[in-house]
Amino acid sequence: MKRAVVLMNLGSPDSTEVPDVKRYLDEFLMDGRVIDKPWLFRAMLVKGIIVPFRAPKSAEAYKSIWTKEGSPLIVLSEQLARALDQEVEEPVVIAMRYGTPSPREAFDKLLQAHPDLKEVLLIPMYPHYAMSSYETAVEYAKEQHAEGRYPFRLEYIKPYYDNAEYLEALCESIRPYLDTDYDQILFSYHGVPERHIYKGDITQQHCLKKEGCCDTPSAAHQYCYRHQCWTTTKEVARRLGIPDGKWGFSFQSRLGRDPWLQPYTAQRLEELPKEGVKKVLVACPAFISDCLETLEEIAEEGKESFVHAGGESFTMIPCLNVHPLWVRAMATWVEGFRAGNTDMLQRGSAHELVPKGSIMDII
Repeated sequence: MKRAVVLMNLGSPDSTEVPDVKRYLDEFLMDGRVIDKPWLFRAMLVKGIIVPFRAPKSAEAYKSIWTKEGSPLIVLSEQLARALDQEVEEPVVIAMRYGTPSPREAFDKLLQAHPDLKEVLLIPMYPHYAMSSYETAVEYAKEQHAEGRYPFRLEYIKPYYDNAEYLEALCESIRPYLDTDYDQILFSYHGVPERHIYKGDITQQHCLKKEGCCDTPSAAHQYCYRHQCWTTTKEVARRLGIPDGKWGFSFQSRLGRDPWLQPYTAQRLEELPKEGVKKVLVACPAFISDCLETLEEIAEEGKESFVHAGGESFTMIPCLNVHPLWVRAMATWVEGFRAGNTDMLQRGSAHELVPKGSIMDII
């Protein structure tokens, strides 16, 4: 076997026990692309404040969504790998940015089973480019590939926020829910600090600096998370025929006091009932697999906030998970890769193009 596929997702604690959650949060939050502060400051903040106080609460949150098989994100990722494995001739395994299995574990597993391996295609489970999700996953996989001195070449799929196959799968996963009686569908994306958007602006003069920047053509859009989320939202609304006024756009999972992308999902869910939106649907396109941020933060906390504010009906639309059209979309990319098509491959990253010495450099 000369080629193989790795599906790379965020990761999960090994269990809901506090020590495992602490270990996971420490690895996650010490990533310089997640909390982009100098190492010493980051270590004091993460190890001294955030993890000790957050881990017990996070452990309880994980307990509320944990299944008999384990972490939903891991279980769903494994199911997706098996489904894709049935569609393509290449072997498919999973890897996680944090926790297990690591990219190196995935590479070792593939190479042990297929000593003649020549190419590995990495498919990040992130449709949109952000330094704290897509970029950190790809760069980590590249680092582990280099450190392991593997004999095969590593390639990776570019962000697919506007890819036709991805959008078709996303739309069809949402379509059945539009047949219900609803007032608005809210598209909630994982938030990032505004400074991440500035840092990823390879022009250094466009993102969040111009009115309507996300709709104004710019080279910055190749790495702009907000533009890509906005593009996905508008395209899904257009394809599904959702009229203006019946869809909204927001960002969740804020951490810290620095300004993050707005509007905030938690705030919007409290405001919507006062605006006459009593029946809401919530979709989370930034996530491929349902996880803590969708199953607990949205389906549990978000629903409670919405109902407490006067809402009557709250429905969280599941992520793509193992939707047949999503599996088929990835199979199409793998088949193209096998045939030598490089259209879906990513070349370079934002941090390589931002001017060196700029205050926007990634720390």
